[in-house]
Amino acid sequence: MLTLMLLRHAKAEVGRPMLADKDRSLAERGRVDAARMGERLVRDGLVPYRVLCSTARRTRETWALVSAELGGDVAADFEPAIYEATTARLLTVIRRAPVSAKRLLLIGHNPGLEDLTNDFVREAETGAAARLAEKYPTCGLAVLELPVTAWTQATPRSARLTHFTAPRYWG
Repeated sequence: MLTLMLLRHAKAEVGRPMLADKDRSLAERGRVDAARMGERLVRDGLVPYRVLCSTARRTRETWALVSAELGGDVAADFEPAIYEATTARLLTVIRRAPVSAKRLLLIGHNPGLEDLTNDFVREAETGAAARLAEKYPTCGLAVLELPVTAWTQATPRSARLTHFTAPRYWG
């Protein structure tokens, strides 16, 4: 069994003229939420073995703040293909992950993450399914269990959604 965690970047600043979308940084709320998500991963026993992160500034900042709360070194690969990725491209990136990464965290963007989550889910815990149906907010985290032993075997409609959470649900 492998665990795939899909984290949408935390809240970013509003775009400014002459600033490329890829260069937007986190807003203050995003910085707070990313740190809280790191704390939550530890609390829930969901510290990843490896991270695949978009190269956009807001995703790299999200990872820096999450990882600061994890209390250890987690290997991270910064993958340009995740930025503005389709579900097919995200699946290709995931399938290249090493087998040793039994719990993989991918940090990226919408709509790709939401589409990929919906494509993967075969069954879901009721509360998680309801929250996912409502919205995939910034700093939203989907946790999927896949009944496979290698990432190359990951396929749509094969996963169980065990958690869907975000700081907005924690009060």
